[in-house]
Amino acid sequence: MASRTRRSGRASRAPGGSRRRRLPMRLLLPLLVLVALGAMLMLRGYVHSEVLADHRVGPPAANDRVPKDILKGGPVIDTRSGKATSLDLPDHELVLTFDDGPDPMWTPKVLDVLKKHDAHAVFFITGTMASRYPDLVQRMVDEGHEIGLHTFNHPDLSLQSKSRVDWELSQNQLALAGAAGIRTSLFRPPYSSFAQNMDNNSWPVTEYIGSKGYITIVNDTDSEDWRRPGAEQIIRNATPKKDHGAIVLMHDSGGDRSQTVAALDRYVSGLTDKGYRFHTLTAALDAPSAHTPVAGLESLKGEAWVFLVQASEKVTGVLVAGLAVVGVLVFGRLGLMLILSVAHARRVRRRGFRWGDPITEPVSVLVPAYNEAKCIEQTVRSLVASDHPIEVLVIDDGSSDGTARIVENLALPGVRVVRQLNAGKPAALNRGIANAKYDLIVMMDGDTVFEPTTVRELVQPFGDPRVGAVAGNAKVGNRDSLIGAWQHIEYVMGFNLDRRMYDMLRCMPTIPGAVGAFRRSALERVGGMSDDTLAEDTDITMAMHRDGWHVVYAEKAVAWTEAPESVQQLWSQRYRWSYGTMQAIWKHRRSLVERGPSGRFGRVGMPLVSMFMVVAPLLAPLIDVFLLYGLVFGPTEKTIGAWLGVLAVQGVCAAYAFHLDKERMTHLISLPLQQILYRQLMYVVLLQSWITALTGGRLRWQKLRRTGAVGLPGGGAPAPQAMDGRPVG
Repeated sequence: MASRTRRSGRASRAPGGSRRRRLPMRLLLPLLVLVALGAMLMLRGYVHSEVLADHRVGPPAANDRVPKDILKGGPVIDTRSGKATSLDLPDHELVLTFDDGPDPMWTPKVLDVLKKHDAHAVFFITGTMASRYPDLVQRMVDEGHEIGLHTFNHPDLSLQSKSRVDWELSQNQLALAGAAGIRTSLFRPPYSSFAQNMDNNSWPVTEYIGSKGYITIVNDTDSEDWRRPGAEQIIRNATPKKDHGAIVLMHDSGGDRSQTVAALDRYVSGLTDKGYRFHTLTAALDAPSAHTPVAGLESLKGEAWVFLVQASEKVTGVLVAGLAVVGVLVFGRLGLMLILSVAHARRVRRRGFRWGDPITEPVSVLVPAYNEAKCIEQTVRSLVASDHPIEVLVIDDGSSDGTARIVENLALPGVRVVRQLNAGKPAALNRGIANAKYDLIVMMDGDTVFEPTTVRELVQPFGDPRVGAVAGNAKVGNRDSLIGAWQHIEYVMGFNLDRRMYDMLRCMPTIPGAVGAFRRSALERVGGMSDDTLAEDTDITMAMHRDGWHVVYAEKAVAWTEAPESVQQLWSQRYRWSYGTMQAIWKHRRSLVERGPSGRFGRVGMPLVSMFMVVAPLLAPLIDVFLLYGLVFGPTEKTIGAWLGVLAVQGVCAAYAFHLDKERMTHLISLPLQQILYRQLMYVVLLQSWITALTGGRLRWQKLRRTGAVGLPGGGAPAPQAMDGRPVG
C-alpha cells in the first residue's frame, strides 16, 4: 500500500479513429533481447556445424559412368569447359595440401614449419573455420600459400541437392572474402580421396562444380595422418615413388595434429635435400593464380559476415561463461539454503529454546490501508482475535471506497482509525508509529489475515535486546488457482528458506510488509519509514542492519496474504519489488566501505542480496535458452537429463521447505510447469527493472485489485475477540 497514481496508458488512435495498440516497452525490449540472443546462438551453431549440418557419408557406389581417363588420370580434374580432363604434377614437384582448417592450435604450427623451410602449400579451408579464425586465413595468403574451398559445413556433396551445393560454395567463398579479400577457383570435396575412387555419385557433383568455374583437386598421396600412425609412418606414407610429383593430403584441423606437425618438419627438410620443390598448385603447374581479389559489395558482404560471426563467438562465449557462473550460483545457493535452513530449524525448534524472557506486554498493530474495502473487515477481525494483547490502528491513506467507514462501523474494541490524505504507505506507517501507544510495533498489509497466535509469536524474539526487527512467515491464501499455486511454492521455498538462510548469516534483506515487527526505538534511530524507494520494507530492513540491530525470522508467526490473481497484477507487483530492491541496494551502497555493523552488512549482506536477488535471476534465463537450443540442435537426451537433474534438486529443496512449513506436498505437482512458465515471467520482469534502472526511468505505484477471498484455513476469519481473549459481538 502506498501512493497510487494511475498511469495514463491510453492507446494512440489512428487517423480514422480506431485504436492502434502499441507493443508495451516492457515486452518489446525483452523480446528484442531474446531475438538477438537467439540469432547469436543460431549463428554460432551454424558455424560450429550444429545447425543445418549434415554429417552423413554416402556408401561406395559403382563407377561405370565415370570417364576412364578420369579414373586413370591425375589428381587435378578440370570440367570447366564441359570436357573432363585431368593432370599430374611434374616430377619432383610436391604440393602439400591441408584439409579442414584453419585451426587455432595446429594451423599456426604448420605455417611456422612451412615458413622455416620457405615451402608453400594449398590449404583447403572450410567456411565454418575460416569464419571463426579469419586472421589465420589472411596469414596463409600473406605468406604465399594458396587457398582452396572445402565447403562450408563439410557435408558429403553426393547426398546434397544442387541448391545445397551452391549454398556450400557461396558461403565458403563469402567467408574467404571476409577473411582475406579474395575468391578462389580451387575446390576439394569432403571425404574425397584418389581419382580412381571417383564413383557414379561423386562424379556428377564434380561435373556440376566444374560448370561453376571450379577445378577439383583430389590427391594421389595420402599421409593418412588422420589415423595418427606416428610421425615416421606419416613420412613414409607421404613420400612419392620414383621421384614423381604428387599432391599430398594432410590435415591441419579436425583433431590432434601433433604427429602431423612433428612429421612435417622432417618431411619437408628431407625431401628438399632430395631435390623436391614445395610449391602451390598453380605454381607447380605454371598456371595463373587461383586467387582473385574481391571488391565492392562482395567484399563488404564478406567483411560483414566475418564481423557477425566474430560477434556471435564473443557473445556466446560470454554467455557460456555466464551459464557456468549461474550454475555455480544456483547450486551454491540451493546448497547453502538447505544447510543453513536445517541449522536454523534445529536451533529454533530445540526443546527449551527461547529468545529471552517471554514478551507479554501489549503491542501496537499498524494496518495501512488504501481502498481495501473488500478485505479490511477480515483483516481487522483476525487481529482482534489475537491471543496477545494488542491495539489496532488502521491508517486510512485517503481511500475512496469507504475503507475507514467500514472499520469504524465494526466498532471493535481496541481498534482505532487514523485518517490522512493520500500520501503513500511510508507516510501512513510513520503516522501510525506516531499514534501508537506501545514500544513494540507490528506492521501488516490491509489484505492480510493473521492467525490468533501470529502477533504473540512475532514479538517473542524481542526478548533478545539485540533484535530490532522480526520477519514473519507470509503465506499465500488464494493458492487454488494456477498462478496462486506457483506463488505459494515461491513463498514457501523462495522466501522462507531464504529468510532462514539470511537469519543464520545475519543479513536478512527484507521484513515482509505483510507481517513484520519492530522496536519503536530502532525505528526512531533509523528515521522511520522512508519513501526514497518503492521497497520501503527492504529499505528499512537494510537501515536496521546498518544501525547494528539483529533482524530475525519467526517461522511460527504465520500471516495469510492475498497474492495477485492475474498476470498483469503479478507483473506490476514483482516489477515494483524488483525495482525497489535495486533502489534500496543503491541507497545503502556506502555500507560497502563503512566500518562496524554497517560495513559488516555491506560486505556480507549486500553482495549476497545483490547476487542472489538481482544478478543471478537476471542470468538464470541462460539455462532455459541453452536448454531450448540443446533440445533442438544439441544432444537432446543429455539436455533433457541435465534439466531433469536441476529440477530434481529444486524439487528436493521445495519438498524440504514444504516439510518445514507443514504444507501439503500436492502443490508441488505444478513445480515443473512453474519452472517452464512462471520463471520466464519473473525473468522478464527483472529485465524490465534493470532497463528502468539503467535508463533512469521512474516507476509508479499501481493498486492491485483485491477480492477479499483470503481467510484462515478451514473457514475464513475467526470470530472477533477482545484484547483479553473474550468473544465480542
